[in-house]
Amino acid sequence: MEYDESVIRRLKRMEGQIRGVMRMMEEGKDCKDVVAQLSAVRSAADKAMAYIVAHNLEQCITEEKERGGDTSKLVKEAVELLVKSR
Repeated sequence: MEYDESVIRRLKRMEGQIRGVMRMMEEGKDCKDVVAQLSAVRSAADKAMAYIVAHNLEQCITEEKERGGDTSKLVKEAVELLVKSR
């Protein structure tokens, strides 16, 4: 699978968020603030995973249809992957 620039940007943004959380912890910031930022990181990671799975699924379905195959197995695998990631 090829990853486009938008997913790379998402991950770089998450990397910055993680550095920010570590800085907050080093500065002794309030627990609620740290947890709120970690929650934002988790949400960003969930969205990145969903984007990657959806984009990959789209590619796989297109290829499978071109071969005349059944795409239902691909959809089931994608759903299982998303469920496992939670």
